[in-house]
Amino acid sequence: MEHLKYRPDIDGLRAIAVLSVVIFHYFPSLLPGGFVGVDIFFVISGYLITSIILKSASNKSFSYLDFYKRRVLRI
Repeated sequence: MEHLKYRPDIDGLRAIAVLSVVIFHYFPSLLPGGFVGVDIFFVISGYLITSIILKSASNKSFSYLDFYKRRVLRI
């Protein structure tokens, strides 16, 4: 499996998502749409996983077994 280059912009989006969900849980009237942070996490995850698969496939090094092993180990 290939490692992706570090993306500080994605970490920034993650921070915004976390803050929006936390604010929504503790002060729902302050940020009524804070639950959208969860959707942001799903989009980021889909982007990163797709990037990993496409990079591995283009290098002819993709393995379903390795891919799922890494997913399980990350959980």
